[in-house]
This record gives sequence, structure tokens and C-alpha cells, in this order.
Amino acid sequence: MKTIPLPDGESVPVLGQGTWRMGENSRAHKDEVAALRLGIELGMTLIDTAEMYGEGGAEKVVADAIEDQRDRVFVVTKVYPHNASPTELPKACDRSLKRLRIDAIDLYLLHWRERSTRLAETIETFENLRAAGKIKRWGVSNFDVDDMEDLWSIENGTNCAANQVLYNLENREIESGLLPFLHQLSTLNYELLIMAYSPVGHGRGLLENATLKNIGKRHHATTSQIALAWVLRQPGAIAIPKASNEKHVRDNARSIEIKLTKEDLAELDQEFPAPKSNKTLPML
Repeated sequence: MKTIPLPDGESVPVLGQGTWRMGENSRAHKDEVAALRLGIELGMTLIDTAEMYGEGGAEKVVADAIEDQRDRVFVVTKVYPHNASPTELPKACDRSLKRLRIDAIDLYLLHWRERSTRLAETIETFENLRAAGKIKRWGVSNFDVDDMEDLWSIENGTNCAANQVLYNLENREIESGLLPFLHQLSTLNYELLIMAYSPVGHGRGLLENATLKNIGKRHHATTSQIALAWVLRQPGAIAIPKASNEKHVRDNARSIEIKLTKEDLAELDQEFPAPKSNKTLPML
């Protein structure tokens, strides 16, 4: 599995596993755990979850999936913005640690930004949690350019390791503002990873697209594999597709082997044009 370095030098796979909508149905628990465990075996050792997913249920699924192999897995989880205050954030962190049955979270993200919680206080609390050994690094999610500028103006804001955002062929808004902003930061020696959630779209619409099907035929691949390969072409990006069954997990893992041609990329650009002006970052 190809890897990419975090700002502190730790390497993570460019293809991970998402867990949105997991942990909501007890009857699916065994299959969800098996899917994640297979993904780990196939090299997708970064697992993304959140306290919001199944109101903690997904974190419990992850706990069972990583049991006896914690050292192999890079665990990402996210905190609700209403739990991101100096008093509530440590409590939320402890609850996630307990559900995940781990001693430290590898990457702890603010799920999205709400103006009611002061960002500076959240960052200070993240730093305190890191100093206490409960988290190894922290980041944000659904932050657009203006949010990132605010973050960078705060003390220790540049310690942010990643920004998890919506990015797929149908949602290319980060290319209009956020990616150029991050490229500018990289020239100043600030590196920050992009984690693409919903990389194969939301629902089945994207995967039924005729252009994707035609390109898939050329590569003997599924439409979801082509969509993932397109996201993974972006330098500095990690894709975290969800796969709740073993067939989808195997399909996702094989997407790393697909190399899209210039012809493929031109066809995809024509079918899914990049934004020509700044677009607000959407979120799911």
C-alpha cells in the first residue's frame, strides 16, 4: 500500500477506511467488523470514525476490528463541535477512548466548525490533550479557506495535521480555493494532508455515470475504483471510502493499482468540470 507522510513524519496509507453509517444496526455488527479487519489485512490500516457515527456505535465497531492489532492501525476519530469547549472536549475524548478501547487517538479532528465555540479554546484544549498523551495529533474537518486562515492566525494553529473534506468527481469545490491555499502554505514549509470523505459520491448516482462506466471497461475496473483512483491522483490526499462488506473492501483496495491516463482524466474533466471560480466548500 502506498503511504504518505503526515507533517510530523509518521506515514499513513493513502487509502483508508471510513465508517459512516456503521454501528447503527446490531445485526450488521459482525459483518462490519469483518469488513474492517479484511481492509486492515489488505493494507488499509487507517480507519476513520467519529463520535457522531451511530452515536458512538461506529467507534465500538472499530474497537472490535482492531482488537489484537492496535499497533498496525492508525485511528482517526472526530468530536462534535458542541463538545469542543475546554470543559467538554476532554470528556468527549475520554468517551471515545473508552469506546475504541485504546490509550491514545492517533488523529483527533474537530468534525466541523460552529461559531458558538471559540476556535482558539478548542486548539488549546487539543494541545493539552496531546501533552497529556491522550491524542497524538489533531486536525479539523470541513474547514474552508476562511476557516483555515482563522486557524493559522491562532497560537499553535499551524500544528494542525489534516483537514477532512468532501471531495469526489461531483464535488470538486476544494480545487477552487482550499487546494491552492494549501499549496501556498507548502511553499512556506507548512504541510497539511487532505482527507477526502465520500470519495465515490453520496448514494449511487455517481457510480451509474456512463463516462465512468466506459473508463472502467478500459481498465477492467468498477466505477467506484475509477472514482477512487481519480481522488488518489491528487498529491497530498488520502481517500477514506466506506465499505461495509468484504467485496467492496477488496474492490477499494484494488483501486490503488489503477493509473488513469491523460485521456481518462480529460474525459472526466469534461464530464465533471472543475470549478471556474471560488465555490463554497459543501459538507455532508
